[in-house]
Amino acid sequence: MAELKTKQNEDDVHEFIHAFAATEQKKKDSFELLRLMQDVTGFEPKMWGSSIIGFGKYHYKSERSRQEGDWMLVGFSPRKAAISLYVYSGCQGQEELLKELGKFKMGKACIYVKKLSDINQEILKKLIKSTIEFLQSKHGTMQ
Repeated sequence: MAELKTKQNEDDVHEFIHAFAATEQKKKDSFELLRLMQDVTGFEPKMWGSSIIGFGKYHYKSERSRQEGDWMLVGFSPRKAAISLYVYSGCQGQEELLKELGKFKMGKACIYVKKLSDINQEILKKLIKSTIEFLQSKHGTMQ
């Protein structure tokens, strides 16, 4: 069984944003997302791997394999092409929220936005809250 490479670490989140966010707009949006996600989750931002900022964590055990580990509740990464938002769990009600979110593209497990102003931040907050509630009901205690 392969071990997850993306793990929480003690790298500096602010230094990462300054070094990794390719444009001033991405830096501005990243710092705004830091505040928003910290306010909504109540968790401090932590680096996960070399390029993801996560908030909180939970322990999971796969239902299909023997894999288990810790993973962030929600997070984001200011990638070159778009900001990746790790806030979607597919739980009940989230499809309706996506219809109100704004301009984005959907990946398998994340939402891609060009800039934060393209989406409704109140809807983003609702997505974050519903994901955390879903993960808490499925996996129990959050850290």
